[in-house]
Amino acid sequence: MSSGADAAHMPPDSETKTPERLRRRAGRLLSGVSAQSDRLTNDGLARVNARKWHYAVLASLQEFGPGSQATLSRRTGIYRSDMVSVLNELAERGFVERTLDPDDRRRNVITITAQGRRQLRRLDKILDDLQDELLSPLSPTERDQFVGLLTRLLDHHTQRAPHPPASRP
Repeated sequence: MSSGADAAHMPPDSETKTPERLRRRAGRLLSGVSAQSDRLTNDGLARVNARKWHYAVLASLQEFGPGSQATLSRRTGIYRSDMVSVLNELAERGFVERTLDPDDRRRNVITITAQGRRQLRRLDKILDDLQDELLSPLSPTERDQFVGLLTRLLDHHTQRAPHPPASRP
């Protein structure tokens, strides 16, 4: 806590400014941008009664085809114990179907439906708009460079390290 004498020598906005040494830390900057991105994404998807985990499952099914709950968990990073509730929400809305695996009747195979593909296209548009909002200070070229650099960093660190635990929805 600073004394009154110290405060008299500080610029009025010094209490709200971030120290330069913090502003130069990539990890801190990434964390701040990530928090902003999560807020935009969660709020934007909530407006259409969706969650980022719905998008992750639908995108996985569209790109890689049907899969078991365990496979979807690995593809999306959603805890296996939470995957059931995510799939229940998607199935109730008609976005996915569960069928018994003919090779192993103890597990289900999850498939995206035509309605799920339409929902995925709607969510793609919403997320594109949210990404535009997040990256609005950057030119199109800078956006491509930024996404490329982030991809390179993430690929590097996920290839070197053991896979991180799945995350909770």
